[in-house]
Amino acid sequence: MYYKEDTKGQILQEGINEAGGMASWIAAATSYSTSNRIMVPFYVYYSMFGFQRIGDLAWAAGDMQARGFLLGGTSGRTTLNGEGLQHEDGHSHIMAGTIPNCISYDPTFAHEVGVILHHGLKRMVEKQDNVFYYLTLLNENYAMPGLTPGTEEQIIKGMYLCKEGAKLTPRVQLLGSGTILRESIAAQALLEKDWGVAANVWSCPSFNELTRDGQDAERFNLLHPTAEQRVPFVGQQLAAHAGPVIASTDYMKAYAEQIRPFIPKGRSYRVLGTDGFGRSDFRSKLREHFEVNRHFIVVAALRSLADEGTIPMAKVADAIKKYGIKTDKINPLYA
Repeated sequence: MYYKEDTKGQILQEGINEAGGMASWIAAATSYSTSNRIMVPFYVYYSMFGFQRIGDLAWAAGDMQARGFLLGGTSGRTTLNGEGLQHEDGHSHIMAGTIPNCISYDPTFAHEVGVILHHGLKRMVEKQDNVFYYLTLLNENYAMPGLTPGTEEQIIKGMYLCKEGAKLTPRVQLLGSGTILRESIAAQALLEKDWGVAANVWSCPSFNELTRDGQDAERFNLLHPTAEQRVPFVGQQLAAHAGPVIASTDYMKAYAEQIRPFIPKGRSYRVLGTDGFGRSDFRSKLREHFEVNRHFIVVAALRSLADEGTIPMAKVADAIKKYGIKTDKINPLYA
């Protein structure tokens, strides 16, 4: 591994030693307090080998008011496709959410990463907030659409309209994060082309931050019954956009399930996720196996429309047949 050291920074190569790497990160992340020297450490690792291996150290980092960035690479259950259950992470964001001062994101695009890093630096260095950040990163090659000016605050809050659908009815709302957001974008095209259904695609870089915002709004409303009631950010975003809501991620269903209480009243909410052990195969095959690819998203959207009586249930069966979905396959949770 080649690198050049200078007075502006340093790289530590810990080798296959997650505990040692995290200990070094904590030392730098608390340097502002112990040595009166502000440092912003970046710890990069396979996402499976973060909270999975050093969860107690991550909790200790929170307790010690650490500041810095944890970067979980090749993240998600279906991204690091050649190394099976040992390396395929579908739950680190759920674990990150248990640490009160850990701010976690599952971005899809480079502009989202840039906005989040900039915001994190402002909070930890300029404002001196005692928080640390966890970002999951990918190693797939795909086009980056670039930042839409004005969406920065929505990215930080955890949700923005990424790609608006055609002016058609019926309509659905597709939520996604990380690599599976791209499957939602592909599903948007299939829904319009094959079934005449319009879909808005929402990038949700942080279901954890959306959850915390929603819980905070509910707490305020509970304690201030006569004040103007707060609306969770999820509800604010979806209020003006009709139709069932379908969320898909490369993580366990519990990750996106967290925001269910904050979906606008009367709207159905369906979650696709990657519950079960990972395995070695092509990414496309893994996403089919875990039922989070574009075809399953389309079927989930059609089923939600059928449940509310907008389209006949036969259309759902037609989609299952058209996309060759095996209805007798084992639940991936038990596979």
